[in-house]
Amino acid sequence: MFIPEDVDDPSIAKADGIVELPLHVRWSGPPKRYDLAQAADRARVYEQVLQEGTEADVRLYIGVDELLAMWDDLVLPPRVRRAWADWFRRKRNVELAC
Repeated sequence: MFIPEDVDDPSIAKADGIVELPLHVRWSGPPKRYDLAQAADRARVYEQVLQEGTEADVRLYIGVDELLAMWDDLVLPPRVRRAWADWFRRKRNVELAC
């Protein structure tokens, strides 16, 4: 699990549209395409990338404003929730439930 300090840098391009996650992120099951315009697909991408992704994956797929908006609906392990809650507290002065 990685949280790049610059993940919210507006100059970093973010994935959009239809995506297929790399094998090191979605390693179980056949390849699957996700439509990031669909809330349910976006949530599944965020869950997988936040748990399995590299720093580059997090920079590419995770929009911190969208992560904040979806926070309560995401299924994430406690260690991931704690780490991101700490990031939001330090970078955005936002308190999140772990």
